[in-house]
Amino acid sequence: MARIIAYQQATPDGEDLLLGTQKTTGGTNQTNPTKNFTVDAVVQAGVGYTAYTALLTQTGTGAPVATILKNNTGYTYTWTRTAGGTYTITASGNAFTNNKTIVFMNLGEYAGGGVPRSVWARTSDTVVTITTGGDGRITNGSFEVRIYS
Repeated sequence: MARIIAYQQATPDGEDLLLGTQKTTGGTNQTNPTKNFTVDAVVQAGVGYTAYTALLTQTGTGAPVATILKNNTGYTYTWTRTAGGTYTITASGNAFTNNKTIVFMNLGEYAGGGVPRSVWARTSDTVVTITTGGDGRITNGSFEVRIYS
């Protein structure tokens, strides 16, 4: 058997496997509690949520453009502009669970006058609506949806 110092160090990927023991809560007659777990599953179990995180920029009358930093939710998302200063993010499935979804966002490098305000609302299990008060107010804004388990 190799000594632990003989193994190379590496940065794990979310799909890499870890060896662990699954705790049972029932009887003691489990035949094989040793399991493989993905790094992503261990992280999600530890923090209790999945996240979609992006940098947003919106100009003119276009939809916000997202530079995705992280998405471990299992869904894909589409941004649209529904009216001046109103935008939606639509998930490919029922991602935005009621009472388990929270959004953190800012407008980024806003150069307009005054202090801009943004609000969000969970419109349905698949849609979150963002209101900024006008077009062109999001430049490298941070946007994160957390979905708690």
